[in-house]
Amino acid sequence: MSSTMTDSHDLEARTEAVRALEAEFGDMVNRMRRMLADNAHRLSPGMLPAAYKVFTTIVRRERVTLSALAETLVADKGQISRTVRELEGLGLVTRTPDPDDGRSSLISATPQGLARLETARAPQQSTLLQRLDSWSIDEIDSLTRLLHALSSGQTPAAQPSTFDAASN
Repeated sequence: MSSTMTDSHDLEARTEAVRALEAEFGDMVNRMRRMLADNAHRLSPGMLPAAYKVFTTIVRRERVTLSALAETLVADKGQISRTVRELEGLGLVTRTPDPDDGRSSLISATPQGLARLETARAPQQSTLLQRLDSWSIDEIDSLTRLLHALSSGQTPAAQPSTFDAASN
C-alpha cells in the first residue's frame, strides 16, 4: 500500500472517529439540557433552564457580583440582572452590599435556595456515580484527563495519573 493511500485511509478513519465522537457529544449535550430543564422545573415550576444555570453558578461561586456573573456566563448584564431579580422574587438569592465596592452588591444563595436546589438535584445526584460503578479508577482518571485535554486544547499526556483534578 502506498504512503498516499495509507495517509488517505488514516484521514478517513480519523474523520469517521471524530464524527462518532461529535455525535456522542451531541447526545450528551441533549441529555444535559433535559436534566437542566427537569432540575429547573423541580426548583421552581416554569423556571427556564437559563435561570437555573444562573442560580447554580451563584451557588458555585458562593458570593458574586452581577458583573462577574455576566462575565462568567458570557451573557448580557441586563438579562442576568432580570434573571437575578426573578431568583430574588422566588426567595432563592439575596443581595448584600459589596464591602470592596459600595456601588455593587454581592449575590448569594439563600438557605431556602440551597435546600430547594438539593431537593431538585436529588433524583440525578447519584446517576454518574452509578453509571461509573463498574469502571476502574484508572478508566475514570483517563476519561477525566482526556476530556480536560480536549476542552483545554492540549495533547493528552501519556500517563493518566499525571492529571491533577485539584489543579483546576
